[in-house]
Amino acid sequence: MAQFLSYPQQWRLLAPLGLALVLCTLIGLERELAAKSAGLRTHTLVGVGSAGFMLISKYGFDDLLASPDITLDPSRLAAQIVSGIGFIGGGLIFVRRDAVRGLTTAATIWAAAAVGTAGGAGLPVLAVAGTAVHYLVTRGYRPLARLVNRSSTVPRDVHLSYTDGHGVLRRVLTVCTESGFAVAGMHVDREDSVGAGGTAGPDDPGGTRTASVTLSLTGRGALDTLSSELSELPGVLAVGVPAEEE
Repeated sequence: MAQFLSYPQQWRLLAPLGLALVLCTLIGLERELAAKSAGLRTHTLVGVGSAGFMLISKYGFDDLLASPDITLDPSRLAAQIVSGIGFIGGGLIFVRRDAVRGLTTAATIWAAAAVGTAGGAGLPVLAVAGTAVHYLVTRGYRPLARLVNRSSTVPRDVHLSYTDGHGVLRRVLTVCTESGFAVAGMHVDREDSVGAGGTAGPDDPGGTRTASVTLSLTGRGALDTLSSELSELPGVLAVGVPAEEE
């Protein structure tokens, strides 16, 4: 039976695999609590899979090394993990209303793969440190990111849908100004007319016209607070503020 085993002491490999399971589960829990598209199961499977590939790369060909005609590079499978994870990360990134979403989640997938690879390589200190850094960046850096965004002079976008023809936009602009923001630009995304029966039609005399605009605002205030104030205005149907980091 031993001649069919590449690495007879396979039970020893469960320890680094288990370490990758625990650490990547912790990373996945943080993403799951943040309600991200890639959560607990995705990060755990990526980390455990990366650890498994690393262990295969290190020990899966021990029986072949007995032959003097065969030389193997144990890093070749580990190198493919980095490029392979790019396919998953790329699928998490998308653009909506000129705002890029999913970058942070894609990066955490990459980090989970690194933690799993470190666990499979027999580097537990590095794996634990990688997990700690993940929590430091995703949780501890949020107040710093808010401070930087408020200090920035780059315009920030706010998307609004409102009932047209009732002076709603004028009240919205007044609230923005009173909150310490200046309107750097405004773009009308669409205008619709919705009839009483719920069907859209520009010629429907009984229809209600709705408009959707994007306001580019400059200022050091908090967009979340402004969004709450705008959503309470009569005639405002929806307010969207791009997340600071996704």
